[in-house]
This record gives sequence, structure tokens and C-alpha cells, in this order.
Amino acid sequence: MQAISYSTFGPASDVLELTDMPTPSAAPGEVLVRTVYSGVNPSDVKARSGARPGVTKPPFDRIIPHSDGSGVIEAVGNGVSTDRIGKRVWIWNGQWQRPFGTAATHICLPSEQAVDLPDGVSFETGAVLGIPGLTACHAVFGSGDVAGQTVLIHGGAGTVGLLAVQLAKWGGAKVIATARGDGMKAAQDAGADPVIDYSDGALATAILAANDGNLVDRIVDVEFGVNIATNAEVIAPNGTIAAYGSAKNMTPELAFGPLLFKAVTIDILLIYLLPPAQRAAAITRLHAALDQGALTCPIAETFALADCAAAHEAVEAGKRAGAVLVDVRK
Repeated sequence: MQAISYSTFGPASDVLELTDMPTPSAAPGEVLVRTVYSGVNPSDVKARSGARPGVTKPPFDRIIPHSDGSGVIEAVGNGVSTDRIGKRVWIWNGQWQRPFGTAATHICLPSEQAVDLPDGVSFETGAVLGIPGLTACHAVFGSGDVAGQTVLIHGGAGTVGLLAVQLAKWGGAKVIATARGDGMKAAQDAGADPVIDYSDGALATAILAANDGNLVDRIVDVEFGVNIATNAEVIAPNGTIAAYGSAKNMTPELAFGPLLFKAVTIDILLIYLLPPAQRAAAITRLHAALDQGALTCPIAETFALADCAAAHEAVEAGKRAGAVLVDVRK
């Protein structure tokens, strides 16, 4: 098989190599997937560059990156029904705590990590459902239904944010999003009721005004450290802040009192570690939203396998209007 791999940390153009490797065989309980698209996420870029705190060298001698992807099951190991052969699937946790991810023409992984792709859903969309899709879905619905609630989504124009806006709207919530520039229209088109410029110097006041002076029930946050003071001001009693990122401030300080006297729940999400029951619930919701035409997964750029370094650079550059994919067939 052909694969992109690296053995040392560094810039994408320096360390990512296109190589020929033996095609793996499915072990018991596994499936062999012929990959169509591989999804590139910020976590993949950070892992390759060595940006994860406390990690000084790659955990394996050679790594094929990327945890998200889509493709077709080509073979199965013992204990897996042969009925799965030929099934279109999407992949989660492809490279989580394993050396070989989806940036290759083939990947072997446990059968449950290759989820049947619903009829009519494209391989491109399938490659976005792993980290962005599951993160957005659990961030919105992690405490249950949101019908009749107000959900604030910070970063509503990012890949996760756009999916979260659509899912919350589909779930019957009033959706307020923050974004900036062209992202404001993207979040509005995705279904946000009002969209507020997050650089507004009186952001909390603007959020409350957009909600008729009422506090918000749930907050989905891409920048926990930056937004915690605003969130403490606008969150309702017994509300939840579902935070999946804090890149701009990884060591935030927060005032405990305002959060305490509202009994706020801070739910820090790492989708790789989602317990099985919660993951199954998120998958069911994602598929239902797709089936009902309530969810689209925007794609910003698609690169050939040999151009995987450029795909990483596109993710690093930010300001994307959707996901970045690698077409491993090219």
C-alpha cells in the first residue's frame, strides 16, 4: 500500500514522506478498509509537529497520521461477519494510540471503529464525522435534548462550530453564534439565529441582548480560556459549558464564585475518550441529522496523497471555510 508517514517531529514538508508499505491484514475483530478520503484535523497537525505538552518524541518508530477517514471494507478478521465486506464506512480514532492512521490506501482497525456510512452520504462527508462530527454532536447533546433551550456556540464558523450550529438548530434550540469576518455569514447560513462578532468589546452584553436579556442554557466553546469570563456572565444557573478547545490560552484562570453560585457544569471534551454509550448516542444522532437533511459538512480543500504536507499546512494556516481532506486514491 501507499502511505504518508513520519518518524520524527517537524514541519510537514520536512518530515512527511510518501512511502510504499506492506498492506496489513485484519487481525481477529478487525476490518481492513480501503481508504477513500483521510480527514486532516488540528490534532493531527499538532501530533506531527510535536506540539503536544510533554511529548518529546513520536510514540512509535513510524507513524501514519490522521484519525478520520472513509472508505470500503475490503476484508475482515476472525470474529467479524463477512457481510461487512464491501460496506461503505467512516472511521473514528484511526490513529489514536496506534501507529497507523488513515493517510494511506489501507487501514486495519477494530470493526466498531468502521461505522457503516448511511445511504446517500458521501465519502467526503464520512471523513468529517469522526473528530469534528462527534465533537460537535456531543458538545451540543452531551446533557440530552436541547429543544427550547438557548445554545451559544463560540467559533461558529469553524468546522466543529458549523456542525454544532446545524445540530443545535436541528435539535430545536435557539442558536447564538460568535464568529468574525466572512465567518459571520457562514454561521448565519448554517442556522445561527443571531451571529455576533467575537471581537466586540462588550461581547457578554451583545450575547444577552441577542437573547432578549435572558441567560443562555448551554455554551459550546472552542476557546475556553479566552471566553471563560464572558461565559460566566452569560450562562444560566445549572447551565453547561462544553469546551473542546483552548489553544489561545492553555492555562486559564477563572473566577470560581460566579460559576459556583450558578452551579455551572464545565464539561471538557476529548472526543477520543468518549465512553462507548455516549459515542453510540452521538453516532445515532449524527446519522439521524444526515438522514433528515439537517447536516452538511463543508469541505474547504482536498489534496492528493502525495500533497499531504500541503494539507497539513492548510490546517495550520487556519481561517478555513470547512474541513481539509486527502484523497488517498490520487
